[in-house]
Amino acid sequence: MNDTAQNVTQLLDVSGRVACVTGASAGLGRAAASALAAAGASVVGVARREEDLASWSETEPGVTAYVAADLAKRDSLEAVAREIADAFGPPDILVNAAGINTRHAADEVTPESWNVTLDLNLAAPFFLAQAMVPAMRSKGWGRIVNFASLQSFRAFPGGLAYGASKGGIAQLTRAMAESWSGAGITANAIAPGFIRTELTAQVFADSDRASRNAAQTCIGRNGEPDDMVGPLLFFCSEASAYVTGQVLSVDGGYTAK
Repeated sequence: MNDTAQNVTQLLDVSGRVACVTGASAGLGRAAASALAAAGASVVGVARREEDLASWSETEPGVTAYVAADLAKRDSLEAVAREIADAFGPPDILVNAAGINTRHAADEVTPESWNVTLDLNLAAPFFLAQAMVPAMRSKGWGRIVNFASLQSFRAFPGGLAYGASKGGIAQLTRAMAESWSGAGITANAIAPGFIRTELTAQVFADSDRASRNAAQTCIGRNGEPDDMVGPLLFFCSEASAYVTGQVLSVDGGYTAK
């Protein structure tokens, strides 16, 4: 390998880093956790479903651990952050992939559904990051990757609470960057399009709707979890050292049309 190729490889290297990925029991969170483990990071997966987390950790060939926790319980997040750090030390990388979409029409949104959506989708990413930033600051290096959405920019039927939370994620990401990037901690967000996961199962179950969504993209297809891996590793590595406060749409060009 020549020097240029070696330098390029090193830019995307996350070996030796400690990563925490929320929502790691399924979908994009699980894909993110597995991608970081495959790339050499020690990964702590966090989600509610302990059985699914254990299955992921046991079958993943990388270095992994897990913490079962309900991240919608805001008063528990500081303790959860401490438990995460017990596995491999304080994380260098935080990927906030956990999320919920209750899909209630505006007239049907309840205080309970509103609170769980905003607590999991918006409050948890901030308060987990807040708890982990001191250790990142002490090292002068950290990566925070939030998960935004098409609904960070567009209103969809049945998505009032979800859209509000994901619009908040876009601004939260910018505010995190303004607050912490001077200490070497970048904050960016990935905004997935229609990607086949548990969260979008209802959309993909309707073949006509799935076809319409695919036709709306520039590429001509809907996404798969592996489509997120390249952008994720970019944001988690040295390759993005001068990129912060950005929301990258990974949607096949859906928002370009």
